[in-house]
Amino acid sequence: MNTPPPIGIIGGSGLYRMEGLALDRAVEVKTPFGDPSGPVHLGQLDGAPVAFLARHGEGHRFTPSEVNYRANLWALKSLGVERLISVSAVGSLQARHQPGELRLVSQFIDKTRHRQDTYFGEGLVAHVSFAEPTCAHLSGLLLATGQVLELPLEGDALYVCMEGPAFSTRAESRLHQSWGADLIGMTQVTEARLAREAELCYACIALVTDYDSWREEEAGVDATSVLEVMHANVDKAQRLLRKAVPQLSGAIRPCACGEALKMALFTAPEAVTPEARQRLDLLVAKYGFGVVR
Repeated sequence: MNTPPPIGIIGGSGLYRMEGLALDRAVEVKTPFGDPSGPVHLGQLDGAPVAFLARHGEGHRFTPSEVNYRANLWALKSLGVERLISVSAVGSLQARHQPGELRLVSQFIDKTRHRQDTYFGEGLVAHVSFAEPTCAHLSGLLLATGQVLELPLEGDALYVCMEGPAFSTRAESRLHQSWGADLIGMTQVTEARLAREAELCYACIALVTDYDSWREEEAGVDATSVLEVMHANVDKAQRLLRKAVPQLSGAIRPCACGEALKMALFTAPEAVTPEARQRLDLLVAKYGFGVVR
């Protein structure tokens, strides 16, 4: 009997290990894009195969700009992951999103500047559709599961992704708030773009830890206050994951995420360089753009 592909979980600030994960082994994966943030932990979460990776490295060694997002997602893809759930701390830009609550992201505004956020170029061009940057089916299942658990969880959040690592100025925070954005963070849009190119279903569980810097009656956000709220939020996220992941294990993907590159590859096959074919074989072989065998 074939083992179903593992569900990928990327843990952010505060989620460096997955409670309930019966660890099988830790795998050091080499990728064409360098080293991931650390080993990928393979195991079972309440009987469901899971691949877990700490985004910032064990001990939180990497800033959001230093994380090798390409290597992280490549490593998970190479181990058979098809669905990826990301957990991330965020600031709230609206009073209704309170610290201690969870949100599911549906849209992004990208303000990053220093990221490697595509696998393509240098011999093979692709332009993926990114109008709906997260997987509606995966997010919908997480939302329904959170409601069953009576967690403080809502969907359809708009997330501003800033570069960091410093938090926002008050002027920036007010500007983002005026755009109607719900949340602000430093990591998720980069992962979402690469997940789409890697044809992974992607959902983001955002853990609200603070009100960013827009509330004049409060001091600006700081790392200590974020960590204080984080511990309770991580517990809620882990409850959600333990309930949702077994429902996903082995289930057929009803969405189009698994064919995101089908209409995205622009380069004529005869013009693709051998180096690009070799580098991107994992992603494009099924479309005839990979290594010639």
